[in-house]
Amino acid sequence: MKLTVIGAGNMGGALIKGWAKSGKVENVTIADKNEALLAQFKADYPSVNTTTDNVAAVQGADIIVLVVKPWLMRLVLAEVKPVLNLQQQIIVSDAANFTTAMLAEELGQQGQYFYVIPNIAAEFAASMSFIAKGEAATADSLCAVESLYALCGDTLVVAENLIGPGMMMASCGIAYVMRYIRAQMEGGCEMGFYPAQAKQIALQTMQGAVSLLKETGWHPEEAIDKVTTPGGVTIKGLNELDHAGFNSAVIRSLKAGLK
Repeated sequence: MKLTVIGAGNMGGALIKGWAKSGKVENVTIADKNEALLAQFKADYPSVNTTTDNVAAVQGADIIVLVVKPWLMRLVLAEVKPVLNLQQQIIVSDAANFTTAMLAEELGQQGQYFYVIPNIAAEFAASMSFIAKGEAATADSLCAVESLYALCGDTLVVAENLIGPGMMMASCGIAYVMRYIRAQMEGGCEMGFYPAQAKQIALQTMQGAVSLLKETGWHPEEAIDKVTTPGGVTIKGLNELDHAGFNSAVIRSLKAGLK
């Protein structure tokens, strides 16, 4: 399989690194206008091909992943459209809010179009990627796209109207989780730990919570019950979170980007 990625910024770079590290995508071409960035990728991953020429990059590719800013998508699509083979090539938009319908509008109705939103943990095979297929996309194309993104973490095939909520939970959600970790670190420092110690504690606690839920299949409330005793310190802390509107704040943050 020949894979072409147009755009090697934060998100594109994370995907490229994840696919390169997997060792399961042998023919990867990166297209970007930043020559210094391309040189760094070539130094880190000698097997990848690099170019500043988007047109050359897409020719002969099986899957083309577009990871550019949404306002640049139409410019890039217009540039590469004359050389695309829509009967054979799979086109994936990783640009926020640039849907399969928009791909069809720019390129033609009968293409193998996908709208996918991963997150920056793709570099470490820990992304949560949401995949929606266009109306004309086949089951084989879906399988190819899902298999590709599965190399970078978990995948979920959803209706296109759920890509936005998924993005808020898993892509923007990474920042929200980071903010919680930072707050926990600050609390740890206030109670007497050095910053590095507080970071270690916060990260291991987060990892422990995730591992516990994944391994047991418990609902979070079941795990909470295991560590919450009558009159104990855990329930006092949980009640303080409730008094501060923690649940409401989290839900509002997730819905904010959908307005």
